[in-house]
Amino acid sequence: MLLVLEGLTANGRQWRHGYDLMKETGLLSGTLYPMLMRMTEQGLVEAKWQAPDKPGRPARHAYRLTAAGAAFALDLTGAQPSTPFGKGATT
Repeated sequence: MLLVLEGLTANGRQWRHGYDLMKETGLLSGTLYPMLMRMTEQGLVEAKWQAPDKPGRPARHAYRLTAAGAAFALDLTGAQPSTPFGKGATT
């Protein structure tokens, strides 16, 4: 979970795709996606479907920390998001 928190914290409030998190953390999809689902259920991460960048591509899930997730990450790692929550955050 620490690797995922660090990956999501590094980009503040930016949405991240699971594939990018897999590459950054080295976690396999069978580990990462269930973890992201649990973290979403716990209110640490929010998830949304994003329209494809190119026609013919599938929609993708994107993830980012919630304010509660950022606080939890700060407690565990001491890492603060690069963009403050509530300032410049977009949905």
